[in-house]
Amino acid sequence: MIRFNNDYSRGAHPRILEALTRTNNESYGGYGIDPWCEKAADAIKKYLDCPQAAIHFLIGGTQVNYTAISAALRPYQSVISADSGHINVHETGAVEHCGHKIQALPSRDGKITAAQIEAEARLYRDSDIPEHVTQPKLVYLSFPTEYGTLYSLRELEDISRVCRKYGLYLFVDGARLGYGLGAAENDVTMEDLARLTDLFYCGGTKCGALFGEALVIANPELNVDFRSYVKQNGAMLAKGWLLGVQFYTLFEDGLYFEITKRATELAQQIRRAFAEKGIPPYIESCTNQQFVVLENSRMEKLAEKYVFEFEKKIDETHSCVRFCTSWGTTQDEIDALVADIRNLKKQVLL
Repeated sequence: MIRFNNDYSRGAHPRILEALTRTNNESYGGYGIDPWCEKAADAIKKYLDCPQAAIHFLIGGTQVNYTAISAALRPYQSVISADSGHINVHETGAVEHCGHKIQALPSRDGKITAAQIEAEARLYRDSDIPEHVTQPKLVYLSFPTEYGTLYSLRELEDISRVCRKYGLYLFVDGARLGYGLGAAENDVTMEDLARLTDLFYCGGTKCGALFGEALVIANPELNVDFRSYVKQNGAMLAKGWLLGVQFYTLFEDGLYFEITKRATELAQQIRRAFAEKGIPPYIESCTNQQFVVLENSRMEKLAEKYVFEFEKKIDETHSCVRFCTSWGTTQDEIDALVADIRNLKKQVLL
């Protein structure tokens, strides 16, 4: 079986394994206070133009999300998110378990707008009884979104402007950041993210590392005592240098961008193959996640050879499924899938 069901089904890029092996017999201080975490932070900062930025290495995406959000907010404050946002649908209520309500806004394409955010902020500002409702204080976005879509630079600038107008923090989940940055349609850089957000992170788990995420805190006020929050929330790795080695390897010479861009390009081959066969997208994605509407018989045929993700039932005969490439996807795997897509029987139109 060939896996296209996620972007973390393989271990790590060979250069990371080589670096970990090379340093395996060396000893370092714990909890991220070591030369490798320092070097990795410096390597990431090369892309930010943000001297005040602080870099923290945490063990996983869910831990970053609830740790960063709980550190930023007071107990009565809440988070604005798309209804499809990862924190709202895929983290077992981790943020709300920490005591912060998620104000989920409707969005078919995974994105929310500056106008939606401003409406929520105004609703609270103009309330006659603000002490009876939660106060929206942080806006959570994903780049790319859960549907593989991207915010444009203009959209992020508009959202950032609204956040600053109403005193809201802006947090970008970058679990798949490299796949978004590498998309042909993308016009956003890490420097833009550091300028427009209060904090964002560079995903490692889904982007070539064994595990781990690199959180960039651009707003110094959110960095106060942040390590205490990391430790208290179980997101601090005792052998922190293992994260430092991995992120230094990914960012020292641009490997992070190279391998994720390639995965996004491979995904576009899948996208074109489905389009040529007349199989419609559920949503248009320019990144490594491709969502298509398949007739169930065709879905079952492809499932004989490939592992992909069932998203939802469309009607009695059609389903939405996701094909996801990763840094480790090979051209041979893509060629096999493309050939089998082309050999599918004619699909009954919706």
